[in-house]
Amino acid sequence: MRIGIVSDIHCNAAGLERALALMGPVDELVCAGDSIYQYRFANEVVALLRATGARVVLGNHEEIFLSAAGVRARSAPTVDRALLAWLAAQPFTWETRVNGRRLFVVHGSPWEPRYEYLFPSSHALRAFQTFDADYVILGHTHYQMARRFGRVAVINPGSTGEPRDPRNGWRLSFAVLDTAADEVRFCNFPDPTRPYVAPTEVPAEPEWTVETL
Repeated sequence: MRIGIVSDIHCNAAGLERALALMGPVDELVCAGDSIYQYRFANEVVALLRATGARVVLGNHEEIFLSAAGVRARSAPTVDRALLAWLAAQPFTWETRVNGRRLFVVHGSPWEPRYEYLFPSSHALRAFQTFDADYVILGHTHYQMARRFGRVAVINPGSTGEPRDPRNGWRLSFAVLDTAADEVRFCNFPDPTRPYVAPTEVPAEPEWTVETL
Protein backbone atom coordinates (compact mmCIF):
# COMPACT_ATOMS: atom_id res chain seq x y z
CA MET A 1 0.00 0.00 0.00
CA ARG A 2 1.30 3.46 -0.94
CA ILE A 3 0.37 6.25 1.45
CA GLY A 4 1.02 9.81 0.34
CA ILE A 5 1.86 12.18 3.20
CA VAL A 6 1.72 15.97 3.27
CA SER A 7 1.82 18.34 6.22
CA ASP A 8 2.15 21.97 7.25
CA ILE A 9 0.75 23.33 4.01
CA HIS A 10 -0.01 26.69 5.64
CA CYS A 11 -2.31 27.97 2.89
CA ASN A 12 0.21 27.26 0.12
CA ALA A 13 -2.16 25.90 -2.53
CA ALA A 14 0.53 25.95 -5.24
CA GLY A 15 2.83 23.87 -3.06
CA LEU A 16 0.11 21.30 -2.42
CA GLU A 17 -0.84 21.11 -6.09
CA ARG A 18 2.79 20.56 -7.05
CA ALA A 19 3.20 17.86 -4.41
CA LEU A 20 0.13 15.96 -5.59
CA ALA A 21 1.28 16.13 -9.21
CA LEU A 22 4.73 14.77 -8.31
CA MET A 23 3.33 12.16 -5.94
CA GLY A 24 1.25 10.36 -8.51
CA PRO A 25 -1.37 7.73 -7.62
CA VAL A 26 -1.51 6.60 -3.99
CA ASP A 27 -3.87 4.32 -2.09
CA GLU A 28 -4.40 6.86 0.68
CA LEU A 29 -3.53 10.53 1.14
CA VAL A 30 -2.80 11.81 4.65
CA CYS A 31 -2.41 15.42 5.78
CA ALA A 32 -0.75 15.68 9.20
CA GLY A 33 -2.18 19.07 10.14
CA ASP A 34 -1.65 22.81 9.72
CA SER A 35 -3.30 23.02 6.32
CA ILE A 36 -4.15 26.66 7.10
CA TYR A 37 -2.31 29.51 8.80
CA GLN A 38 -3.57 30.53 12.25
CA TYR A 39 -5.85 33.47 11.31
CA ARG A 40 -5.83 32.86 7.56
CA PHE A 41 -8.03 30.36 5.72
CA ALA A 42 -7.27 28.92 2.29
CA ASN A 43 -10.34 27.78 0.36
CA GLU A 44 -8.16 26.31 -2.40
CA VAL A 45 -6.13 24.12 -0.01
CA VAL A 46 -9.11 22.80 1.94
CA ALA A 47 -11.11 22.21 -1.24
CA LEU A 48 -8.26 20.20 -2.75
CA LEU A 49 -7.84 18.07 0.37
CA ARG A 50 -11.57 17.40 0.46
CA ALA A 51 -11.75 16.62 -3.26
CA THR A 52 -8.89 14.12 -3.06
CA GLY A 53 -10.46 12.34 -0.09
CA ALA A 54 -7.46 13.09 2.13
CA ARG A 55 -7.40 11.89 5.72
CA VAL A 56 -6.81 15.19 7.51
CA VAL A 57 -5.95 15.76 11.15
CA LEU A 58 -6.04 19.17 12.79
CA GLY A 59 -2.93 20.97 13.99
CA ASN A 60 -2.24 23.92 16.24
CA HIS A 61 -3.03 26.45 13.49
CA GLU A 62 -6.47 24.92 12.86
CA GLU A 63 -7.08 24.79 16.60
CA ILE A 64 -6.43 28.52 16.94
CA PHE A 65 -8.52 29.36 13.87
CA LEU A 66 -11.44 27.30 15.17
CA SER A 67 -11.20 28.63 18.74
CA ALA A 68 -12.73 31.72 20.30
CA ALA A 69 -9.61 33.62 19.26
CA GLY A 70 -10.44 32.95 15.61
CA VAL A 71 -14.02 34.28 15.56
CA ARG A 72 -13.11 37.36 13.53
CA ALA A 73 -11.01 35.38 11.06
CA ARG A 74 -13.76 32.79 10.57
CA SER A 75 -16.33 35.49 9.86
CA ALA A 76 -14.38 36.90 6.89
CA PRO A 77 -16.59 36.97 3.76
CA THR A 78 -13.89 35.17 1.76
CA VAL A 79 -14.13 32.02 3.88
CA ASP A 80 -16.20 29.31 2.21
CA ARG A 81 -18.67 28.18 4.89
CA ALA A 82 -18.99 24.62 3.59
CA LEU A 83 -15.22 24.16 3.50
CA LEU A 84 -14.90 25.63 6.98
CA ALA A 85 -17.49 23.19 8.30
CA TRP A 86 -15.69 20.29 6.63
CA LEU A 87 -12.35 21.24 8.16
CA ALA A 88 -13.88 21.78 11.61
CA ALA A 89 -15.26 18.23 11.48
CA GLN A 90 -11.83 16.66 11.09
CA PRO A 91 -10.21 14.92 14.11
CA PHE A 92 -7.00 15.71 15.98
CA THR A 93 -5.80 12.13 15.55
CA TRP A 94 -6.65 9.37 13.10
CA GLU A 95 -5.76 5.72 13.11
CA THR A 96 -6.37 2.71 10.93
CA ARG A 97 -4.91 -0.69 10.14
CA VAL A 98 -2.84 -1.23 7.02
CA ASN A 99 -1.97 -4.81 6.08
CA GLY A 100 -2.51 -5.80 9.69
CA ARG A 101 -0.35 -2.96 11.04
CA ARG A 102 -1.55 -0.01 13.11
CA LEU A 103 -1.11 3.44 11.54
CA PHE A 104 -1.50 6.49 13.81
CA VAL A 105 -1.56 10.11 12.59
CA VAL A 106 -1.18 13.23 14.74
CA HIS A 107 0.13 16.73 14.11
CA GLY A 108 2.56 17.28 16.97
CA SER A 109 2.78 14.53 19.57
CA PRO A 110 0.52 11.65 20.66
CA TRP A 111 1.15 12.55 24.30
CA GLU A 112 1.17 15.77 26.32
CA PRO A 113 2.21 18.39 25.51
CA ARG A 114 0.33 17.78 22.25
CA TYR A 115 2.34 20.35 20.31
CA GLU A 116 5.79 19.35 21.46
CA TYR A 117 8.30 19.77 18.63
CA LEU A 118 9.64 16.29 17.92
CA PHE A 119 12.72 17.00 15.83
CA PRO A 120 14.82 14.11 14.44
CA SER A 121 17.31 14.66 17.29
CA SER A 122 14.73 14.95 20.11
CA HIS A 123 15.32 12.66 23.08
CA ALA A 124 11.54 12.48 23.55
CA LEU A 125 11.32 10.28 20.46
CA ARG A 126 12.56 7.34 22.53
CA ALA A 127 9.12 7.21 24.14
CA PHE A 128 7.82 5.73 20.89
CA GLN A 129 9.50 2.44 21.81
CA THR A 130 6.47 1.66 23.97
CA PHE A 131 3.83 3.31 21.78
CA ASP A 132 1.13 1.00 20.43
CA ALA A 133 1.54 1.49 16.68
CA ASP A 134 3.63 0.29 13.77
CA TYR A 135 3.67 3.58 11.88
CA VAL A 136 3.28 7.07 13.36
CA ILE A 137 2.87 10.00 10.98
CA LEU A 138 3.33 13.51 12.35
CA GLY A 139 4.29 17.03 11.27
CA HIS A 140 4.69 20.33 13.16
CA THR A 141 8.49 20.70 12.96
CA HIS A 142 8.69 21.02 9.15
CA TYR A 143 11.71 18.67 9.40
CA GLN A 144 11.79 15.40 7.47
CA MET A 145 12.17 12.23 9.50
CA ALA A 146 11.96 8.48 9.04
CA ARG A 147 13.25 6.74 12.15
CA ARG A 148 12.42 3.45 13.83
CA PHE A 149 12.06 3.03 17.58
CA GLY A 150 11.50 -0.63 18.35
CA ARG A 151 8.51 -1.67 16.23
CA VAL A 152 7.41 1.94 15.67
CA ALA A 153 8.43 3.81 12.52
CA VAL A 154 8.04 7.59 12.99
CA ILE A 155 7.58 9.58 9.77
CA ASN A 156 7.48 13.33 9.19
CA PRO A 157 7.18 14.42 5.54
CA GLY A 158 8.57 17.91 6.18
CA SER A 159 6.53 20.88 5.03
CA THR A 160 4.48 21.05 1.84
CA GLY A 161 3.91 24.77 2.28
CA GLU A 162 6.56 26.58 4.33
CA PRO A 163 10.16 25.30 4.17
CA ARG A 164 12.16 25.44 7.41
CA ASP A 165 14.54 22.51 7.05
CA PRO A 166 18.09 23.56 6.02
CA ARG A 167 19.03 19.90 5.46
CA ASN A 168 17.04 19.80 2.21
CA GLY A 169 18.02 23.26 1.02
CA TRP A 170 14.93 25.01 2.40
CA ARG A 171 12.68 23.22 -0.07
CA LEU A 172 9.12 21.99 0.22
CA SER A 173 8.59 18.27 0.55
CA PHE A 174 6.20 15.37 0.94
CA ALA A 175 6.62 11.66 1.54
CA VAL A 176 5.25 8.37 0.25
CA LEU A 177 5.17 5.40 2.63
CA ASP A 178 5.33 2.01 0.93
CA THR A 179 4.14 -0.50 3.50
CA ALA A 180 5.08 -3.50 1.34
CA ALA A 181 8.70 -2.42 0.90
CA ASP A 182 8.76 -0.84 4.38
CA GLU A 183 10.38 2.29 3.02
CA VAL A 184 9.69 6.01 2.79
CA ARG A 185 10.41 8.11 -0.28
CA PHE A 186 10.83 11.84 0.26
CA CYS A 187 10.48 14.35 -2.55
CA ASN A 188 12.08 17.80 -2.20
CA PHE A 189 11.05 20.57 -4.57
CA PRO A 190 11.29 24.37 -4.76
CA ASP A 191 8.39 26.41 -3.44
CA PRO A 192 6.42 27.54 -6.54
CA THR A 193 5.45 30.74 -4.74
CA ARG A 194 8.94 31.64 -3.53
CA PRO A 195 11.55 30.10 -5.85
CA TYR A 196 14.16 32.62 -4.73
CA VAL A 197 14.34 31.23 -1.19
CA ALA A 198 16.48 28.21 -2.08
CA PRO A 199 20.23 28.74 -2.63
CA THR A 200 21.38 28.61 -6.23
CA GLU A 201 23.29 25.34 -5.64
CA VAL A 202 20.06 23.50 -4.76
CA PRO A 203 18.65 21.58 -7.74
CA ALA A 204 15.68 23.26 -9.36
CA GLU A 205 14.20 19.89 -10.31
CA PRO A 206 12.40 17.66 -7.81
CA GLU A 207 14.78 15.39 -5.91
CA TRP A 208 13.79 12.03 -4.44
CA THR A 209 15.48 10.27 -1.53
CA VAL A 210 14.66 6.87 -0.03
CA GLU A 211 14.78 5.78 3.62
CA THR A 212 14.44 2.10 4.52
CA LEU A 213 12.62 1.60 7.81
